[in-house]
Amino acid sequence: MSDGSKYYVVKEKAVPEVLMKVVEAKRLLETGRAATVQEAADAVGISRSSFYKYKEDIFPFRDNVKGKTFTFLMQMHDEPGLLSDVLHVVAEYRANILTIHQSIPTNGVAMLTLSIEVLPATGDLSNMIETIEAKDGVQYLKILARE
Repeated sequence: MSDGSKYYVVKEKAVPEVLMKVVEAKRLLETGRAATVQEAADAVGISRSSFYKYKEDIFPFRDNVKGKTFTFLMQMHDEPGLLSDVLHVVAEYRANILTIHQSIPTNGVAMLTLSIEVLPATGDLSNMIETIEAKDGVQYLKILARE
């Protein structure tokens, strides 16, 4: 891709502070809590030039995912009801489950591959992922693919 439009999914803790402030400034402008770019930039503590430099390059995960398919890889304990709990979270966020594949547990740990479709009614995908990761028994969750 010669235009530099390669995308990465990065956890918030790895994103430089200036980029997070650009996201917050954009939110202030979108919600009307700031009337101008200067006002939004001042409110979050960045320069206008920083805002303009990065405004097209960073956006919350939820802003660009509707209509997309995501495949997650999860490592989880082999506990009764844990898979059901994970699927219940997906249902609560109103995502469409396309495929589920769980390996036979080895040493009390199973690998789960889950593909979901993000629908217009689907809630914040970032929050869904955090909710799944917080479940007791889920050791990790990784996004394998986004189509």
